[in-house]
Amino acid sequence: MPSSSDATTTGLVRDAIDVRRFPWIRPLVGAYLHDFGSVAGLFAGNPADPSAWQQTIGRVQRSPRDRARLSAIVDAQLARRGSAPEAKQSAARLKEPSAVAVVTGQQAGVFGGPLYTLLKAISAIQLARQIEQAQSVPVVPVFWIEADDHDWAEVKSADLLDADLQVRQVSLDDPDGAGTRPVASIALDARVDAAITALESALPPTEFTPQVLAKLRLCYRAGATLSTALGCWLDELLGKHGLVVFEASDPAAKPLAADLFVHELSHSADTASLVRAATDKMRQLGHAPQVEATDDGTTLMYVDGEGRRPIKRRDGGYAIGGASRTAAELSAEAKAHPERFSPGVLLRPIVQDRLFPTIAYVGGPSEIAYQAELLDVYRAFGVEPPLLVSRGSATLLDSAAMRFLEKSGSPLESLQAQDDTALNALLERQLPPGLGQALEEIDRDVSARIAGLKEAVSGVDPTLAGTVDTTADKMRESLKTLHNKIIQASKRKDETLRRQFQRTRALTFPGGKPQERALSLTYFINRYGFGLVDRLIDELPLDASKHYVLVP
Repeated sequence: MPSSSDATTTGLVRDAIDVRRFPWIRPLVGAYLHDFGSVAGLFAGNPADPSAWQQTIGRVQRSPRDRARLSAIVDAQLARRGSAPEAKQSAARLKEPSAVAVVTGQQAGVFGGPLYTLLKAISAIQLARQIEQAQSVPVVPVFWIEADDHDWAEVKSADLLDADLQVRQVSLDDPDGAGTRPVASIALDARVDAAITALESALPPTEFTPQVLAKLRLCYRAGATLSTALGCWLDELLGKHGLVVFEASDPAAKPLAADLFVHELSHSADTASLVRAATDKMRQLGHAPQVEATDDGTTLMYVDGEGRRPIKRRDGGYAIGGASRTAAELSAEAKAHPERFSPGVLLRPIVQDRLFPTIAYVGGPSEIAYQAELLDVYRAFGVEPPLLVSRGSATLLDSAAMRFLEKSGSPLESLQAQDDTALNALLERQLPPGLGQALEEIDRDVSARIAGLKEAVSGVDPTLAGTVDTTADKMRESLKTLHNKIIQASKRKDETLRRQFQRTRALTFPGGKPQERALSLTYFINRYGFGLVDRLIDELPLDASKHYVLVP
């Protein structure tokens, strides 16, 4: 299997691939990882530079924040969920004036969300340990559960592979308010039991299945929200490693961000202008923005009985749905009742890093692109911007799939296409030596002879030149047909190779999507057991410029 870096052949990691080979990795991320100087003006510092860590730690430590109040909120959440003692001990360090945080996060996807949710959390834990050792400062890993969003469709389903390696989707039924109210405000009802039963029927049974299902039933139960359920599940998986899971939608936390809400309502046009300037700079550098600032938009949403709705600028004031509000009225309400306001995608990082002493955010490609638009917005809000670190990226395979990749020499990314292109290329490489060359030589010979024939025929009757071309096309088509028949014969002859290819493709790119984005993390815990988390923390490299192929 081709590799772009040194790769181990024993242990968990079997190959390491330059992420720039993958078509879904945006050029901005490739530049950030490999040519930081070309995009330095968009970010707070280069995480590859030790001095950037020292400077960021100093800035964040000096920045004022209500550590005692935040710690009380975090402690209350951990107590409600019955989190691990190690998580509570880790959270207690947030009270220390010198303590800083490495933060990551994700939406509250059912049953834990995709595999990359776990990879994000693991990267945050690894990075926190690394920076604490290198900089001699207390560093707390934090997972920010985003559940203020009202897009229920994005979080209601989990995909997994059944025993036949077919993609199966398990979904929660839509409760009242789904799609309009914040996800965190919607309590699961008794129908969640049916979803877990469906999960049980779809999961290939292993020795770990009973324990996995028992733990899930404790977390995903009637009366719990998806935010609390995910917090419980992540506590179970990672609490013993000191991960502090924070439910960002907690109403008790909103007063800590009230001044940010008021600032946005007083300066929303300025925020939009700063975002537009950043997107213009991105385009000048050859990179597409992740989101565009609209002429009438703000970075705030309003939450009431009608759901979560955008706040728009209108006639010197604001509009929420059909109702108009003055800036003074809405600012006063934000100050008095911050729980009625919700940060949009561009304000969420600012709120996060006001609450926590964040020195680094561990994110995926889209999050790095969002942050590229926010450097001056952070400064305008008086919040210190963190360094950005790409999350770990991995594909988990069994030994049979790994042997196929190594033996066939097929690049991992070639398996994403859901047609027979990669299979045909592989089969061609299995054909007897000289067969392909012979066909190419015949094609060249036909082309050469046709050219001579066309010249001779044109001397007899110029109108026959077109007939010669048509005849040549038919001959080439016949050669192409012969070539395809040879490939099909090879497919029939080597049915084993075809099955190995299809099986490996199903594992690496289920439904054509990268495994880490497609399959629920619960699928992998069920397959490999809870010990998988420990192995990933111990053995998955922190260098996110590579995508790692793992065999647990």
